[in-house]
Amino acid sequence: MICEMCGKDVPVTRPVFIERSKINVCAACAKFGEDAKAGGAPGSAPSAVAIEQRLERRRRRMGTRDAYAGTETVSLVEDYGRVVREARQKRGLDLDEFSDSIGERRGTISRIEANELVPDDKLRKKLERELDITLMETVQASGAVTAKSQGPMTLEDFIKRE
Repeated sequence: MICEMCGKDVPVTRPVFIERSKINVCAACAKFGEDAKAGGAPGSAPSAVAIEQRLERRRRRMGTRDAYAGTETVSLVEDYGRVVREARQKRGLDLDEFSDSIGERRGTISRIEANELVPDDKLRKKLERELDITLMETVQASGAVTAKSQGPMTLEDFIKRE
């Protein structure tokens, strides 16, 4: 006999439903369908175990989850200007001496100390190395948003009304 799925010549085939079609297949191809003799006719009710498995997969897929849970980001400390100014003053350097020692303009350093300019990575690393400070911190992203409603989160909870 010939398997109607793979075309092999086998001594025995058995009827199975694959994609709602009843075909005679070999033992190797039978795993892709449901046995026709066991009452697995197309359109018949699935077993209770199959229903429970589908419902569990659906619950996991459709359930809500926090996209920010467990995520950490590294960002510049909030008062970076104060940290730089205090570290510079602690070393006894005035603004001109310090800016000359790291090869930056005096105005750039004064704007950083006033929190008017956010230093790029190259300048930040230079400041950290020269002043022996850390300007980056690890921030745990909570993702917590206070909702106005007591039920599930809606789009209204994210929109600011005027």
